Amino acid sequence: MPIKFLAEDDRPREKFLRKGKDSLSDSELLAIVMGSGSRDESALELARKILSSVNNNWHELSLMSIKDLMKFKGVGEVKALSIATSLEIGRRRAGQEISDKPVISNSNDAYVIFKNHLADLRTEEFWAIFLNQSNKVVHIAQLTQGGISQSIVDVRVLFKLGLDHFSTGIIIAHNHPSGSLKPSREDLTITQKIKEAGMFLSIQLLDHLIITQNAYFSFSDEGLI
Repeated sequence: MPIKFLAEDDRPREKFLRKGKDSLSDSELLAIVMGSGSRDESALELARKILSSVNNNWHELSLMSIKDLMKFKGVGEVKALSIATSLEIGRRRAGQEISDKPVISNSNDAYVIFKNHLADLRTEEFWAIFLNQSNKVVHIAQLTQGGISQSIVDVRVLFKLGLDHFSTGIIIAHNHPSGSLKPSREDLTITQKIKEAGMFLSIQLLDHLIITQNAYFSFSDEGLI
């Protein structure tokens, strides 16, 4: 049934305005993002079909490419881009949900920050958290974007940022899209290289995390730093 024939309170947009965003189901939210359905299905029916294909999991939906989304009848490039854009906004918002200058006291504190940037990616990226003497975060930065198997970091760029922000400590992290938490030989080598460089600049490498979709590996916790 086309949305225009539904009772006004059952129409996603009207329901949002009358009852608030919390009253909407996931499929109703997605229907609003898409704006319209196909010739054979309403936006609400199409949204239900799309979400059902990923077990109603927003994370799984965020992993779908534009081409994957366009395989659904009624989803063209514009709708696919709207869906992908809304999910990316959600990911970035989640990454900003940290207090100003949080204190890092253990590997999990760092993981909470890094996972919003790294957990859902299909290619490797290298990030760093820069800390002051009180272990408060003073800066967070993406250092590199790479391929499926590796992302090479320039140690000079890393420590230039550290010096620019008067950091005394650094925590680095990269993701493994493969899902493996085992450090590679390259991971071990770059960790040692960064640790040694930091000693000369009085900027201590506090930890190196490998991030996967649901877990992390800490070099510090495992005695590798």
